[in-house]
Amino acid sequence: MPEPQQIAERASERMHSDDIASQNLGITPISVSPGQAKMSMLVRPDMLNGHQVCHGGFIFTLADTAFAHACNSFNEVTLAAGARIDFLATAHEGDRLTATACEVTRTRKTGIYDVVVRGEDEQTIAIFRGNSHTIGGSVSGEANE
Repeated sequence: MPEPQQIAERASERMHSDDIASQNLGITPISVSPGQAKMSMLVRPDMLNGHQVCHGGFIFTLADTAFAHACNSFNEVTLAAGARIDFLATAHEGDRLTATACEVTRTRKTGIYDVVVRGEDEQTIAIFRGNSHTIGGSVSGEANE
């Protein structure tokens, strides 16, 4: 029987390999463990809004991706049921952002996850909270047994 860490890693690898949107944005996994995930993204010129700061939608997508990897780390297909984000600071071209997702609570079907997005200087850029709903099935295509 695989260990929980192995299960989390396999699920994350499968999710990332199938997630063309995140790949095209340059979102890369840093680490994953049961109920947790860390992702990074470099802010590119095509991610800037009219004020020449990173568009909030890209920051949301980075946080949402970390959330997805954290809530799917148990190898059970889990989707977002809702999410919100608070933007606390701006990010600029060339900034490497890191999103760290942590499980707050999880039941058989639902969960709550908090994600903190930080810049390279550890300044908090945004705080995201996601609500998950498990629909069943295997993320990695393998059974957990």
